[in-house]
Amino acid sequence: MADPAAKVFNGKIYVYPSHDWDSGAAFDDDGGHFEMKDYHVLSIDGDPMNGEVTDHGVILDLKDIPWAGRQMWDNDVIENNGKYYLIFSCKDKNDVFHLGVAIADSPEGPFKAEPDPIRGSYSIDPCVFKDDDGKIYVYFGGIWGGQLQRYKDNKALKNEYLPTGSEDPLPSRVAMLTDDCLQFAEEPKPVIIIDENGKKLTADNPHRFFEASWMHKYKGRYYFSYSTGDSHLLCYAVGDNPYGPFTYKGVILEPVVGWTTHHSIVEYQGQWYLFHHDCVPSNDITWLRSLKVMPLYYDQGGNIITMKSE
Repeated sequence: MADPAAKVFNGKIYVYPSHDWDSGAAFDDDGGHFEMKDYHVLSIDGDPMNGEVTDHGVILDLKDIPWAGRQMWDNDVIENNGKYYLIFSCKDKNDVFHLGVAIADSPEGPFKAEPDPIRGSYSIDPCVFKDDDGKIYVYFGGIWGGQLQRYKDNKALKNEYLPTGSEDPLPSRVAMLTDDCLQFAEEPKPVIIIDENGKKLTADNPHRFFEASWMHKYKGRYYFSYSTGDSHLLCYAVGDNPYGPFTYKGVILEPVVGWTTHHSIVEYQGQWYLFHHDCVPSNDITWLRSLKVMPLYYDQGGNIITMKSE
């Protein structure tokens, strides 16, 4: 399993990962070798470093999503008014990624998918964040296999375009959700990352956004974290509101075994944790990914201390 979205519900950590299956296809940069046809949910009893993990089984299957074609990629879950909403990314029957919604009465599911994807949605890797005022936001986007390069200003391009050099990089997107968590309440906005001088990171910067958006709040500030793709880092930037801009601060996790890096950050019983994945123990045999967790620490200035995967 991969792409762990860790959340605390009812005093317990739940992890919502994607599920790698070896399809037997040749490795490709668009992830076609991962069949990814269902979602499970895991719960952890007590300390996530040592607690017992329960796999609650399949909570949503590809065959039960009316609009889906293939490749159920990253997902996340949020609670709202006693219901649980799974926001997920999947290709439609034309091989175009969209975000979908499925609903359950408990964190363990099962979840029932809505008949259509979110209107105006595209690309992959949703992170669903509920702010202190109850407003809910979804962050999303991923390049290459995630198809973000096919869009500009929320419109599909005739020909995909990937910026290079000193051009502005492709940003993650953020949109507030409607009160029922079924649609965007607004047009998605770009998530802008700037340096300490207020200038946007460029497309050739090894710390620019690539995929795997995550949002958490620490001491009243908004921490936007993400994967850099081909430079294999998890990085973060900090802002004063959910929309940014976010000032780049540093690296959370150095490169792991495997090509992709995807994560979530959660506080549980006063300790912060980083959930992520790597390709150990499969290594280069299949590149199937496995879930990992480690404690996460801040210094006195609120900076996240860089870690190495063990």
